[in-house]
Amino acid sequence: MFRPFLILLIIKLLNYILSSFCLGALRVSGRPAGPYRDVAALDRLTTCLQPGVNTLDRVFEISAQRFSKQDFLGTRQVLREEEEKQENGRVFKKVILGEYQWLSYGQAYRAARDFGSGLLALGQKPCKNIAIFCETRTEWIIAAQACFMYNFPLVTLYSTLGGPAIAHGLKQTEVSHIITSKELLETKLKLILMEVPRLQHIIVVDDKPISWPGYPRGISVHSIATIQALGAKPENGKRRSPCPGDIAVIMYTSGSTGVPKGVMISHSNLIASIAGMAERIPDLGVNDTYIAYLPLAHVLELSAEMVCVAYGCRIGYSSPQTLADQSTKIKKGSKGDSTVLQPTLMAAVPEIMDRIYKNVMLKVEEMGVVQKTLFILAYNYKMEQLAKGNRTPLCDKLVFQKVRVLLGGRTRVLLSGGAPLSAATQRFMNICLCCPVGQGYGLTETCGAGTISQLWDYSTGRVGAPLVCCEIQLKDWVEGGYQSTDKPCPRGEVLIGGPSVTMGYYKNETMNRENFFVDKNGQRWFCTGDIGEFQADGCLKIVDRKKDLVKLQAGEYVSLGKVEAMLKNCPLIDNICAYANSDESFVIGFVVPNQKQLLLLAEKRGICGTWVEICSNPVMEEEVLKIINDTALAAQLERFEIPRKICLSSEPWTPETGLVTDAFKLKRKEIKSHYQHDIERMYGNM
Repeated sequence: MFRPFLILLIIKLLNYILSSFCLGALRVSGRPAGPYRDVAALDRLTTCLQPGVNTLDRVFEISAQRFSKQDFLGTRQVLREEEEKQENGRVFKKVILGEYQWLSYGQAYRAARDFGSGLLALGQKPCKNIAIFCETRTEWIIAAQACFMYNFPLVTLYSTLGGPAIAHGLKQTEVSHIITSKELLETKLKLILMEVPRLQHIIVVDDKPISWPGYPRGISVHSIATIQALGAKPENGKRRSPCPGDIAVIMYTSGSTGVPKGVMISHSNLIASIAGMAERIPDLGVNDTYIAYLPLAHVLELSAEMVCVAYGCRIGYSSPQTLADQSTKIKKGSKGDSTVLQPTLMAAVPEIMDRIYKNVMLKVEEMGVVQKTLFILAYNYKMEQLAKGNRTPLCDKLVFQKVRVLLGGRTRVLLSGGAPLSAATQRFMNICLCCPVGQGYGLTETCGAGTISQLWDYSTGRVGAPLVCCEIQLKDWVEGGYQSTDKPCPRGEVLIGGPSVTMGYYKNETMNRENFFVDKNGQRWFCTGDIGEFQADGCLKIVDRKKDLVKLQAGEYVSLGKVEAMLKNCPLIDNICAYANSDESFVIGFVVPNQKQLLLLAEKRGICGTWVEICSNPVMEEEVLKIINDTALAAQLERFEIPRKICLSSEPWTPETGLVTDAFKLKRKEIKSHYQHDIERMYGNM
């Protein structure tokens, strides 16, 4: 039993000798209400990457010249597909993938140029909208670069949107051309073609020649290769380059609060945003490899990939189903994308990180006594050292290397965005993956820009200081009890201003007036609806959201987002949605349980049955509720914040179910509608 302690003592001594470094402090300016800025942006907010580079086509053109022969876009070959039958009788498709095949910067530039020229020949006009409805892949970014070059405003739609939302976006933007994949064309787009009368041309990105029978008269279907061949002809006419103020993207949100809204993003907005993000990531360059698997229709992914374009990084494409060796579509014994690609850069939403955290911690629980003791000692020791600003190279190599290789073993920067990241998950990522986690905050309306924590900042629960491309101020929200005069930290609604703030919502002046304004100096601002507090070192912490705050019958305010963030750390919970009616006195919850943990709990309680039967068993609801109550008390939630009743969901919440967005944010309206019967049951049985 003394061996783990002896090993750890040796590691401590060697770590002390080998490595230590000091953390600096980021200084920001600002009165209690703001505006708060990075000191580097005091003279003027950063608006571009370098002088003269103020449109996205120029970024790509310069990179294609500088890095012409270097690898740029990588895709793994599908060697074969197999069907695998599970114990419950369900059949899953598994894939065996080969190595990454790469296009160089020069090849990708020529492909984009020819594609843009081909679209021009096909009747697409400059400054006229064109849509892309496609999964994240090489062809998506090539198509986007083509549209940037030829000044075709690109309408982006999530691949998981339902038919009505797709039809709404296409009709509102009046597109005549759309870029899509064979799968999405056949499963989704084909079903709503009659609702989009202006649509004339469908360009399919799959490279195999396919015949397309059965489409309405007046609609032509083309392959991307055909359009590129058309674009290679010299007689297509000269392209019209964009201006900084021209619309680059009309990005439809994932619709977490209703019908998706189209956010107009100019070239200058995106340039400012990627300049701000790049400033927080040191030593970006040709030695970096980024793994791309989040939806490119999400501002976080598009901005991250544009940063890579600007600095000559490689981008290898993946998907959530093939990301790691243990991912759902990877055949057992074969390699996931991160193992093959070995990325140095990665962006992730908290949902993905929470899964990794829980899976690893479950494996720790299954370890032998010696291994488990050593892991826990090393974990706690490294946490102490990080707080002091010290490295732990031997700990990393001897204890955490096996966890690190889950993402390829070379990750040096991991950026989290899209939703709040729990403190437990963030600490785990910093410690076990041996790389800093930069937690960021931004919205589609601010082009993803807002804040990103410094990579040396290992504190949790904060999203960092303002980027150099924007500034932040706090607006009092008296009703919710948040004011800039609050002690010890000023609090209020977060307002973001600067060159990264977008042009507003497409054809929606009412919402533009509600959410955007221009100050006396001519600067544009967006009202986020999030409640933040600025801490003494200038870092922002998001503490609430106006729309997530519910007033209970007795007058207490409950932050639903806060409750969910705290309870997600419970090993039994894969996902949770807290809910409260204002005319009721308590909170209820809908829980997607972790299957392995719930089955173990059912076995201990002697409860048998199918997965659906176990989830709908009232005894299991009570057992899970007890564990949730313990987790809530340990997290120091107030009694009135703790769900008093829960409903267990036998089906996971995915973008395909319509209950979460592509960034895995809860769609509260849809969840309420889906579980209306359970809401009435839980509130009616008191």
